[in-house]
Amino acid sequence: MNRFIAPLAFALATLPLAAAAQDKMTPVNDPTTLTDCTECHMAFPAGFLPARSWEAVMAGLKDHFGENATISEANRLTITAYLVANATDSGAVSARTASRILRNVTDSMTPLRISDLPWWKNEHDGEVSKAEWERAKSPANCAACHRDAARGYFED
Repeated sequence: MNRFIAPLAFALATLPLAAAAQDKMTPVNDPTTLTDCTECHMAFPAGFLPARSWEAVMAGLKDHFGENATISEANRLTITAYLVANATDSGAVSARTASRILRNVTDSMTPLRISDLPWWKNEHDGEVSKAEWERAKSPANCAACHRDAARGYFED
């Protein structure tokens, strides 16, 4: 019986570690993306949107959610390539995470905001108080609630 208890105890003890590893999203590590995007907001991990969404976002920088975020064409192409290569559906994100993020997102949908994803809405629905939303000022201000968002941690 003891030969079964030790492995079971180990498995149960490491469950939180496995869950924590899955809760981390690869942060942006491309210098051009970090420099240009963080002039106005945090650099969102590419794994939060499918490639088609990043292509649409980067094609519409002249009217980027009401702002002119135009950058040099060279930088736009560099950032687009980075985001597409690391998008949810690129294989850079684990299949489990991609499945969770893209649940209820059909191939005909091109969400432009992470906060438009059904997954995101479900994660935040009822969890964030009205006062917290007012303090954050925008659903795009991840760091208002997630201290380590820039490092890819969103579970706090």
